[in-house]
Amino acid sequence: MADKVIMLGNEAIARGAYEAGVKVSSAYPGTPSTEISEYLVQYRDDVYEEWAPNEKVATEVAVGASLSGVRAMACMKHVGLNVAADPLYSVSYMGVNGGLVIVVADDPGLYSSQNEQDTRMVARAAQIPVIEPSDSAEAKDYFKAAFELSEQFDRPFIFRTTTRLAHSQGLVELQERVVPEDKPYVKNIQKNVMMPGNAKLRHVEIEKRNLELAEAANSLPINRVEMNETKIGVITSGIPYQYVKEAMPEASVLKLGMVNPLPRKMIEDFASKVETLYIVEELDPVIEEQVKSWGIKCIGKEILTVQGEYSANMLRQAILKEDPDIQEPSAAPGRPPILCPGCPHRSVFYTLNRLKMHAAGDIGCYTLGAVAPLSVIDTTMCMGSSISTLHGMEKAKGKDYIKNWVAVIGDSTFMHTGVNSLMNMVYNKATGTVIILDNSTTGMTGHQDHAATGKTLQGDLTYAISIPGICKAMGIKNVYEINAFDLPLLEKTIKEEVAKDEISVIITKTPCVLLDKRKKPLYTAHADKCKKCGACMKPGCPAMTKNPDGTIRIDDTMCTGCGLCKDLCKFDAIELVREGE
Repeated sequence: MADKVIMLGNEAIARGAYEAGVKVSSAYPGTPSTEISEYLVQYRDDVYEEWAPNEKVATEVAVGASLSGVRAMACMKHVGLNVAADPLYSVSYMGVNGGLVIVVADDPGLYSSQNEQDTRMVARAAQIPVIEPSDSAEAKDYFKAAFELSEQFDRPFIFRTTTRLAHSQGLVELQERVVPEDKPYVKNIQKNVMMPGNAKLRHVEIEKRNLELAEAANSLPINRVEMNETKIGVITSGIPYQYVKEAMPEASVLKLGMVNPLPRKMIEDFASKVETLYIVEELDPVIEEQVKSWGIKCIGKEILTVQGEYSANMLRQAILKEDPDIQEPSAAPGRPPILCPGCPHRSVFYTLNRLKMHAAGDIGCYTLGAVAPLSVIDTTMCMGSSISTLHGMEKAKGKDYIKNWVAVIGDSTFMHTGVNSLMNMVYNKATGTVIILDNSTTGMTGHQDHAATGKTLQGDLTYAISIPGICKAMGIKNVYEINAFDLPLLEKTIKEEVAKDEISVIITKTPCVLLDKRKKPLYTAHADKCKKCGACMKPGCPAMTKNPDGTIRIDDTMCTGCGLCKDLCKFDAIELVREGE
């Protein structure tokens, strides 16, 4: 009998890739998709896995592997699909050789994202089929089905998940890995070279394939009807299916595993058998709008929201008009996200705040520099945007306007898309100062390696791309590497560089404190020497607290020994009592 184990959704997807015979996987880390690649590493003897510098590259790597005749995949979060849009729209016309699946994790509720975009909308625009599971077991099984359908219909597939599916657990039945025979590569210019004449013909072909797939969707086992009482019928998919079953166990349900294209005949038949039809889908009314366009009467976003996650209680209230007796939890104290104790970004933001600077920000832990008490990040839009934003400000208002502005970006984000933005500054004769916060990792998503760390996803040592070398190769003369905790040098360098009418790059080369497993230095505060000036509190370190009398106390269970507070104290009230190792 096959083994059954409890798995996270992301872990189950990795298992599905292994069982499906996937040979190549490329990804860029992004919550909630990151762990898929990290779980795939356990199958490194059978599957090649890598971190790519960005999602566009990851998709192109997977396309290349597919063209060579093997099953391949790319993984990313929903905003990462925007970065991959260029190859996505074109590979839709090209089709596949070996099966090709792109895993995209949406984030209803904005748990770790800058927007709530719905991948199904992007997929419809790109004419890419979409499969969506409802639990870990389906995540594994549907992933295997996606490869079979990809090869059957010559179509790349998007495998859509959400935060709730990615990070919830379920029972999964393990099966053996089955590797299909590699498909031979056959040179086919008309299919694989997307010049206008070929693309026109391929567009006709994919429309034909999509119609075939839409017809097949009516009989696919991943789309199923669960007929019960016919007073209420619900069309749903993904995690909302779980809420429907919990809130309305007696309702009839059409559960969709393929959400693009939709099985029209199946939906029309189901709708004819129920009195009132509801469409339950998180985020955009993707299913609802299509069903209504076919003249089928249904209820959806009139009573349900386009924002955030759903719940069983929400459906009870909206559809059944029940007022669930919910025991409200007692109010917990607010716990807004903050930089970790000892984070090297804190000293940089403290210095910028002290200098009354503004910062164009980027995507990473350092976005937290926007909140009090540091309050220096003025903009955050998307990966790599900080440098381009600063450039746009200068071109709009002149070089004097940005004398009190800098761009801040992390090392992983710089390698992702910041390189292009800095190149644009050089090419277009900009000035301005860019601070690269190099903490030697992709910190926000859980400390993944990247092209500048010297280690691959599989843990192998590799060449570490030199960030200073890249900057100098572009022709930038003013490139400096500084310890983030060297406050006098950091302040001096920032003041000097923003005053120049040239591009400057300041790299604060200080590893993330969570990477250092050595014994930390220990500091203590002497209340009898404390003058209650508050200088040590200004950076907002969570290890610094006040005694009832207003003097300072250091929580040694949180302190990581960075020494920033000691450097700021002019009265020797903070003392190093133990050296680190």
